[in-house]
Amino acid sequence: MSPVVSATAAENREVAITAATSAVQSGQLVVIPTDTVYGIGCDAFDADAVHRLLAAKGRGRDVPPPVLIGEMRTLDGIATDIEPYVRDLVERFWPGALTVVVRAQPSLAWDLGETQGTVAVRMPDDEIALAVLKETGPMAVTSANLHGSPAATSVLDAATQLGSAVEVYVDGGPRTSQAPSTILDCTGPAPIVLRHGAISEDDLAALVPMAGEDEDASGPHTPQ
Repeated sequence: MSPVVSATAAENREVAITAATSAVQSGQLVVIPTDTVYGIGCDAFDADAVHRLLAAKGRGRDVPPPVLIGEMRTLDGIATDIEPYVRDLVERFWPGALTVVVRAQPSLAWDLGETQGTVAVRMPDDEIALAVLKETGPMAVTSANLHGSPAATSVLDAATQLGSAVEVYVDGGPRTSQAPSTILDCTGPAPIVLRHGAISEDDLAALVPMAGEDEDASGPHTPQ
């Protein structure tokens, strides 16, 4: 059984963060809490680790994992041709449950799957996740459950489904909401909702004009 490191008490938090960081930097998979559900993640620039992440989840390359970042400025390092309205969205909703699909920097040496030149990016509103991300840099992170199964709202849920595929499980306590992040396609002149989630379309529309919703809207970053 892979180790479970508790981060629920303040005095244990640094130990948990160090364990997760070391595992990621060694090319391993980890499970960490986020502000929505538990996530399974790895170094976004380690193609072998990303492959094992998708295999552990039972998901194909046609649904590439999002990338979580620990600092706002990292967005400019991994994305290009960012539409001006994206700045307004992330300044308002990050850290938080908003994922933006933007054009990826073509020079980046990574392989997240069949991304069609884009990357889904989010900055989670969770102290533990942000602490790990600030040490590791961008991580490929997707919900810590088998493809098609309910999202993990506790570390036990995640461990039951993913088992020894994960090197370190960080226990941050139960997640109280199963609402996923809202995913927006931000590659065009106005954002398009790819997945409804924790941030409502009304809240988004109050900030930036939204494109007309396409009921069949989908893309490589839309979980199936």
